[in-house]
Amino acid sequence: MSAQVLDNMDIEKERGITIKAQTVRLDWKGPDGLDYVLNLMDTPGHVDFAYEVSRSLAACEGALLVVDAGQGVEAQTLANVYQSIEHDHEIVPVINKIDLPSAEPEKVRHEIEEVIGIDASNAVLASAKSGIGIDEILNAVCERIPAPKGDPDAPLKAMLVDSWYDPYLGVVILVRVMDGTIRKGQQVKFMQSGTTHLIDRVGCFRPKIENLSDLGPGEIGFITAQIKEVAQARVGDTLTDAKKPAAEPLAGFKEVQRWCSAACSRSTPTTSRSCARAFRSCGSTTPASRSRWRLRRLWASASAAASSACFTWRSSRSG
Repeated sequence: MSAQVLDNMDIEKERGITIKAQTVRLDWKGPDGLDYVLNLMDTPGHVDFAYEVSRSLAACEGALLVVDAGQGVEAQTLANVYQSIEHDHEIVPVINKIDLPSAEPEKVRHEIEEVIGIDASNAVLASAKSGIGIDEILNAVCERIPAPKGDPDAPLKAMLVDSWYDPYLGVVILVRVMDGTIRKGQQVKFMQSGTTHLIDRVGCFRPKIENLSDLGPGEIGFITAQIKEVAQARVGDTLTDAKKPAAEPLAGFKEVQRWCSAACSRSTPTTSRSCARAFRSCGSTTPASRSRWRLRRLWASASAAASSACFTWRSSRSG
């Protein structure tokens, strides 16, 4: 198996970082002999992509706090762990890269307790590169992170965690089901926008797409409903059954406010129009991106919300 399995953007592989949060479903036999279905979300660690982290934390019951055995607790570690504490998550400390010559796992264990203030006596020692401690991590998830709650017979409430455009499927919507069940062929309503759509596909990632008949409480998966633009499926919205709607929507997410800019110089009217089309495409395929552009005779510029949108543009600008 190759490294960075869940990092599917070219720039993620090039720089060795995670920009977009990714989800995967995993079957695992726990230490008690029972079969577990784990819904895992891999999030960025860098503070520039905190919005990806906040959305993921809202969809989970617990978090693995992964700390480098050589570098210890960093500023971004604190920012992310405080978000997890605000969500009242069970936090499992993991000290990674223990196979490096510079690794000081016991020093880092003490640092986690002193700086963050959580018990690290049972922190899992691991190396993702060499596979050390992977079984222990998954067993800790089964033992220490609570199972999701939810009523399968209640009206549907599903949190829209992410959305992106696929040229073959249209807009793909990542959801976490809180209550009820979401099925193929079901008419659902977006509670914030008030629009209704017919679901034509339900599935999950393992990490490749696996089609399912439905998703129940606690499950994370995707749906498609022949939606053409991500603006019609904004993250933080609540999906409910159109015929039997829930009384109140879920809390949702705080709107992202980061900005970055890009400029295209020496552009002709023809290349200016091409540039505008590229940024329109970014805005229609990236949920955290809202772009605006100004076209002049000699140059074109655009600014887009969210750091991840800029990385997406950089990754795809050659096309």
